[in-house]
Amino acid sequence: MKARNPRTGEEDYEFAESSRDEIAAEAARLRAAQPAWEALGPEGRAEVLGRFADAVDATAPQIAAALTIDTGRGAVSWIEVEGLARNIRKWAERGPGLIEGLDREAHPSATPGFEIAAHYSAYPLFGAIAPWNFPVILSHIDAVPALMAGCAALVKPSEVTPRFVAPMREVLAKVPELPLAYVMGGAEVGEALIEEVDYVCFTGSTGTGKKVAVAAARQLIPANLELGGKDPMIVTANADPEWAAGIALRSSIVATGQACQSIERIFVAREIAEPFLAQLTEGAKAVEITYPDAGQGHLGPFIFPAQAAKVQAQINDAVAKGARVLAGGQVEELGGGKYLRPTILTDVTPDMAVMREETFGPVLPVTVFDDLESAITMANDTEYGLSAGVLAGSLEEAAEIGSRLEAGAISLQDGALTSMVGDATNHSRKASGLGPSRMGDEGLLRFLRRKAMIRQTGQALPIDAYREGQSA
Repeated sequence: MKARNPRTGEEDYEFAESSRDEIAAEAARLRAAQPAWEALGPEGRAEVLGRFADAVDATAPQIAAALTIDTGRGAVSWIEVEGLARNIRKWAERGPGLIEGLDREAHPSATPGFEIAAHYSAYPLFGAIAPWNFPVILSHIDAVPALMAGCAALVKPSEVTPRFVAPMREVLAKVPELPLAYVMGGAEVGEALIEEVDYVCFTGSTGTGKKVAVAAARQLIPANLELGGKDPMIVTANADPEWAAGIALRSSIVATGQACQSIERIFVAREIAEPFLAQLTEGAKAVEITYPDAGQGHLGPFIFPAQAAKVQAQINDAVAKGARVLAGGQVEELGGGKYLRPTILTDVTPDMAVMREETFGPVLPVTVFDDLESAITMANDTEYGLSAGVLAGSLEEAAEIGSRLEAGAISLQDGALTSMVGDATNHSRKASGLGPSRMGDEGLLRFLRRKAMIRQTGQALPIDAYREGQSA
């Protein structure tokens, strides 16, 4: 298979797609290694994970260099690699206490004569199907806590961004005890992975997530899905418009808006709409793209060219239906890459695609509201419920509004905080996901199965207890 360089537009990288037999063999190897891995115990696994983090740090320049080519962005690539090492160390430190603190003590059953105790064991083989927007972080965000829990892990990174896997395999060679492996390729490889594992996590679009859920159901395995979003932000009349505009801009456009937690709809109170829009537009026009110098600027190219076309189609649809463009608005092809400067839209209406469909680009549609109730109703009028944000005059005001928004995580007095705060357990609403939280302690505990140990403390019943003809 070939991969495209998002800055040049050239297919300049070739890698081998994993065959069905290779996937099965890799899964079998990991299954064979898993019992010994789980038998190490929490402290033993934590020690290995610590060496895994050290190996990531030692190989960070190579991983970041490959990821920079994969994604067309440098600073964010370093943030990803450093974030991976931090995530590994977090679970290595937190995991033993969580696992050892699980309730295993026997207690009397509601049925007289019995006690119940608990035993925990990991799913033997965990599988992940990862997306292209944050390739390193999202290929490992679920795999690392699964490993800490005692699972072996089989990961399929996106075929769109495969370059980082080569240096990561060098990392794994330094930690041979770690039962983690990668399989490479497109949708067929993902389908094969689901057939081999005991638990699958998928991060990506809602449409593909539904297909993963159906495939997992055929195998009768759990599917944990982190799907699309259309995250709203409410800016109240009591918010400082300049402050709010800066947060709204950053929360919408970091990583060229190619993030599930990006703000994609902004609702601002009419009382501050004029200064808010003026500041938002000024800020958007000051943002620089990373062309021609990849080492300068804020926004890199679209990683996936089809995404650029989708975003442009949404902008065109909005303009055709009456929206005004205050900044940006046109995808530019520069040096073979596709770029979009921050795009501010006003006079948007609910029927526009940019207000209904996930955008995944640096586009900020702004709706002015006259009363807070209508803003909350509009914010909740979506098939998605991933996350949201509230900017208000006080934290208390923001929290009251946030409690009424239908989303799994609400950023108060800020935006897109799920990318920064990993210990906030949350559950997606509607079409934004399925299953336990990947954040917080639940991120690890979901990979442990509880076994009931039912203890007979009296006399076991003889067969004659079930003899016919006895009185009740």
